[in-house]
Amino acid sequence: MGLIVQKFGGTSVGSVEKILNVVKRVKAETDQGNQVVVVVSAMGKSTDHLVNLAKEISEHPNKRDMDMLLSTGEQVTIALLSMALNEQKLPAVSFTGWQAGILTEPVHGNARITTINTEAVKNQLSEGNVVIVAGFQGITEDGEITTLGRGGSDTTAVALAAALKADKCDIYTDVTGVFTADPRYVKSARKLKSVSYDEMLELANLGAGVLHPRAVEFAKNYQVRLQVRSSLEKEEGTVIEEEASMEQNLVVRGVAFEDEITKVSVLGLANSLTSLSTIFTTLAENHLNVDIIVQSTTEAETANLAFSIKTQDLLETLNVLEDNKDVLNYERLDAENKLAKVSIVGSGMISNPGVAAKMFEVLAANSIQIKMVSTSEIKVSAVVEEKHMLKAVEVLHQAFGLSTDNQ
Repeated sequence: MGLIVQKFGGTSVGSVEKILNVVKRVKAETDQGNQVVVVVSAMGKSTDHLVNLAKEISEHPNKRDMDMLLSTGEQVTIALLSMALNEQKLPAVSFTGWQAGILTEPVHGNARITTINTEAVKNQLSEGNVVIVAGFQGITEDGEITTLGRGGSDTTAVALAAALKADKCDIYTDVTGVFTADPRYVKSARKLKSVSYDEMLELANLGAGVLHPRAVEFAKNYQVRLQVRSSLEKEEGTVIEEEASMEQNLVVRGVAFEDEITKVSVLGLANSLTSLSTIFTTLAENHLNVDIIVQSTTEAETANLAFSIKTQDLLETLNVLEDNKDVLNYERLDAENKLAKVSIVGSGMISNPGVAAKMFEVLAANSIQIKMVSTSEIKVSAVVEEKHMLKAVEVLHQAFGLSTDNQ
């Protein structure tokens, strides 16, 4: 008898019919004698609906109230799935995140899991119940409800699998696995049999929506056996593991992209040893995530700094910088929006020089201007105009031999 954690995303539980399909997936595991913990997201687009309701009342609603609101979405799903399982004579119990013992840091809207008290879940499993847990949510030591950020149900599932020492964690979604690019936009994208933790972490951080980055972090840190597979098709999915098998010796394994990027420039910054640390410490203290960073020295005493952020964080970022202008010691701010980030990822880059050069050549040949660049051992990212994003993805996908016609 094994212990299996299954996670079903919003599209997989978007209707009563789909919830009944989830029951079949759960039954397939219990019929083999396995104990099962199921983590679910809110149904379909219900989270978006709740966000829109809030915006009808306030343009910038209080983050605590948003957590109170958004955490209700998953509670609908756990109750309905528990009813459906019990109706099929599969004993089940539903838990909110806090009932399942998920403790988080005191950050509303994007909290990290700190610990999980598994006692309640283990007790129910020992009594022969399927345990259904609301993803995306937890509670602080002070009893405040928190959410884990969009896609946080993945994190809930993998964290529970790690805490329970589960035999495997299956992430069920609306695609059949991890593809070389988003198949909704790149028709020639193909499914990969396996991806390394490091590659998946880069892809997830760079915009590939199939897995949440924190979920991949948990999987890597605790060596959770992870598989991404379809909730509707019965075919094998993509295994995320320590070292992926090199399919066709691909140097680049995937192309990821992310829109709604803004470039913020801090101009006339005092050119001192502490200028950079002061700015980014100030932003971090306000829970603002910065991505690509570029610094250029214009004169002996001043420098210019540019960094990229998500466009949704622009107003808050500018307000924080303006409020601390005297301390940060700069002349003015500038912002350029309607940008996107396109990235290539592959562990083969470590031993294959010239990958970045080829990427830049391909983009230049297609008249796509690069605004900013960031690299690591296994990825290269370029910020381009948003209107060129999908074209950039297509030409890079083709240039690095990732298309189905290259199989």
